[in-house]
Amino acid sequence: MPTSQPEASGPSEDRTTPDDLLHARTGTEVSPEDIVLASGKDLTPRNLEWAKRKLAAEGATALDKLLP
Repeated sequence: MPTSQPEASGPSEDRTTPDDLLHARTGTEVSPEDIVLASGKDLTPRNLEWAKRKLAAEGATALDKLLP
C-alpha cells in the first residue's frame, strides 16, 4: 500500500509565485464598481462614492491593493 510523503504534497518555498505576478489587469479601465466588488462590499451609492475617492487618490493600482 503506497504511503504519501508530507514533504512532497505541499508547495515548497522556492516554488511560491511572487506577489507581483499574481496581480494582472486586462488593460481596461478600472471602474468604481470593480473597486467595490474587489473589496467584498455591496454595490451601494455610499460604497461607490468611497470607491470613486479611492480611485481618484490611488489610480488603477487601488484595485491591485485590494486583490489577494
